[in-house]
Amino acid sequence: MDPIGVEQVRLVPWAEGDFWLLRRTNSREMTEHLGGPETEEQLAARHRRYLELPAGRMYRVARAEGGETVGAIGYWECAWQGAKVWETGWGILPEFQGRGLAVSAARRLISVVREESGRGGHPALHAFPKVDHAASNGVCRKAGFTLLGQADFEYPKGNPIRSNDWYVDLRTPARSEGDW
Repeated sequence: MDPIGVEQVRLVPWAEGDFWLLRRTNSREMTEHLGGPETEEQLAARHRRYLELPAGRMYRVARAEGGETVGAIGYWECAWQGAKVWETGWGILPEFQGRGLAVSAARRLISVVREESGRGGHPALHAFPKVDHAASNGVCRKAGFTLLGQADFEYPKGNPIRSNDWYVDLRTPARSEGDW
């Protein structure tokens, strides 16, 4: 829920019919911080990965009222500093940006992953936005992540980037609404 107690988004498990959303998010504007647009073949492979994640899940983000698709979010397993953790990432379509929908989706996802962690999942959820990606860093801050520092990555392969390491300890209780 957002700070005034109104659900803004629903997370809908990624489905076969959601390939169109990958195409919509494959613009220069949406992939500026991710190495640029992908080929149709790369998008098809990404779609398959989203459908077949061995651990974690991708979601289509839909407005709670009306069900209109506004973007995507998910979490997946990754190795980080010698341990297995959950990693998350998201993208909100340009026409819906600036409305707090990414923050609402990230908060909802943290709740989902925290519940998964309680059944034997990993103890941490990380997000790694580029240091100069103000919007995604703002989402992390507003959604309740803690900034641990900066890290060097290669994403996509062959493209070095400097990212912030944002973290949520999934072993701690969820924040109450007034804490956001």
